[in-house]
Formats: sequence, C-alpha cells, structure tokens
Amino acid sequence: MNEMREVEVAVIGAGQAGLAAAYHLRRTGFEPERDFVVLDHSPGPGGAWQFRWPSLTYGRVHGMHALPGRELTGADPARPSSEVIAEYFTDYERAFDLRVRRPVDVTAVREGANGRLLVESSDGTWATKALINATGTWDRPFWPRYPGQEYFRGRQFHTARYPGPQAFAGLRVVVVGGGASGTQHLLELAPYAAATTWVTRRPPVFREGPFDEDAGRAAVALVEERVRQGLPPKSVVSVTGLPLNDAIRQGLADGVLDRLPMFDRITADGVEWKDGRRVSADVILWATGFRPAVDHLAPLRLREPGGGIRVEGTRAVVDPRVHLVGYGPSASTIGANRAGRAAVRDIRRLLAEPAGVPAAA
Repeated sequence: MNEMREVEVAVIGAGQAGLAAAYHLRRTGFEPERDFVVLDHSPGPGGAWQFRWPSLTYGRVHGMHALPGRELTGADPARPSSEVIAEYFTDYERAFDLRVRRPVDVTAVREGANGRLLVESSDGTWATKALINATGTWDRPFWPRYPGQEYFRGRQFHTARYPGPQAFAGLRVVVVGGGASGTQHLLELAPYAAATTWVTRRPPVFREGPFDEDAGRAAVALVEERVRQGLPPKSVVSVTGLPLNDAIRQGLADGVLDRLPMFDRITADGVEWKDGRRVSADVILWATGFRPAVDHLAPLRLREPGGGIRVEGTRAVVDPRVHLVGYGPSASTIGANRAGRAAVRDIRRLLAEPAGVPAAA
C-alpha cells in the first residue's frame, strides 16, 4: 500500500506496554485514528500472552499486573493464560475504544519530511510526530549456536514454540537455560519425559524470602543502568534470581533441578562436554530467552556502539521523538504500565513545543 496518513503519535505493538500507552493517550485527549494510531502485527488481542503454551494456566502466571483503568477480575486460575489474558485485552480495547489495527506488520521507521517520522507498514505509511515503540521481545527468540548443532538428529524447540509437556512423553530432554521458563519447563516435563537434563551457562541463583518493593526497585535500577549506557538490556528476572517456592524446593529435592554446566558441543544423538561426559537426547529445549524486537528502527540509527539503544526514562537519547516502552527496565507488566504513562507525558511536552519536534539530543 502506498497510502500516506498523518497522525500526532504512532504506537507500534498492542501488548501490555502498547495498550497502556494508548490508554494514556486517550485519557489525555488524543483521539484514535485522528490523533494516534495503534499498529499490531498479532492476529488478535493478547500481546505475547496469546502465544503461550496451553499448560501455562492463569493460576501459574507470576506478576500479571492489570492494565491501567480496568482490573482483571474473576478469572478461572485453571484456564490457560493465553485465553484469559486475550479475553481481558479484547475487553480492554473495546472498553476504551482504542481501535487497534491488526494484523499490521511494520517494516521500517525512517526520517520523513518536516520533522516527521515515516512508519512503513503493510497498512500503508504513517507520518507521525512521535513514536511509541512497544514491540516487546516475543518475536525474537534467542537461539545460541553450538558446534555440531546442525547434525543433531532429534528435535529442537525454543520456549517461543513450546508445545506443552505431553509432546515430550517418553523422550530424553535436555533443557537449556537458567531462567524462570527453564525451571518451569523442567518441573512440568519431568513426569512425562523418560529423562531430563538441565544445563545452564551460570549456576542458578535462588532467592529466599519475599521480593519486596525495595528489592524490585534495586533490580530495575540495575537493568536501567545498562540501558542508560547503551548496552543491550537484560531482563529484570536475570538480576532478581529465581524465587525459592515450594515447587522449586520439591524439584531440587527430587533431583529434577540438578543443574549441569553448559555442554561444549552437540552430537547427532545428544550433547557432550570437553571432559568426555555425554548425555543422550531426543530433544533439546532452548529456554534461552528473547531479544528486543527493534530491527524496524534500524534506519533511525538509534543503536550505540555497545549494541543497545540508550534510553533516558523511555526516550531514546539519539532521537527524542522515539519512546521505547516494555524495553529494558520497563519489560514487566507493572513497568510497562508506568512506561506508557511516562512516554505520553513526555510526548505531550514535545508536541507542545513551537516547532513540534525539538532538536535531537
């Protein structure tokens, strides 16, 4: 499509962060389709949640924070989280008339005329004065590369395409990754698999006691500092450690969470270490996380030499018209809500300036 339309603000992504930003735009007087547009490439509401595996029920979801202005109440904890949260997001979009356009693939954001940014998409091109990027990480699963990987005769999965534990019945499974997903997969797979092996690059850190507000602020501050320096962000979970709950304790006691150091190579029928140790495997499950989905921003040259985008609050330091929400320190459900509000506040100030767009920092 070659159609060109103008808006004050374009929001890319309609997950938690994008909907929070759209809510605050609406609340402060911006009209959808006239003043702002929300573009989402997913087939329906629900953000990344709609793609979660069926066995991840709502009762097992940790830290799902309600969107601003509308609580999620009465959800059945036994239902898949993908269904519960997709329905909640659907209701939210309708309640606040956010008019999300989907499925829309954004291919590039580049400099336009008269200080505007051009958002090129499968829905045409949008010329905008400000951009809120809320594309998350789900579309960029990280697959590490190891010698011999291409010769493995078994199957390889990433968390992004995890089909649920029944698919691994009777199989020998190597789970790679020391985060929450890795431990969840192991605990869920163990009753079905013929054998499980857990490998991580670093020894896992288990956190005793409650994760209070002070601990949360300290964790976010560590991630925020990396982003401020222009380094690729780490997840908040990577600096908080794994909560030592009853399920984890049982997994440790049963030997399911008996961690091995990272293997050195992959063979046709398993993995092996330099010291000669070998483990046979039918499946390798990579619970190795995700990277920010920001390749469409490449024409704006926002990346720093360290590989990340330097951000102050939510604002890209290189270009104050661009705000990243759900990126780095705001990549949590409560952080995404706060980031959406902060981005809208800054954008209102930016648009109120005489030229509409101040000089780049």
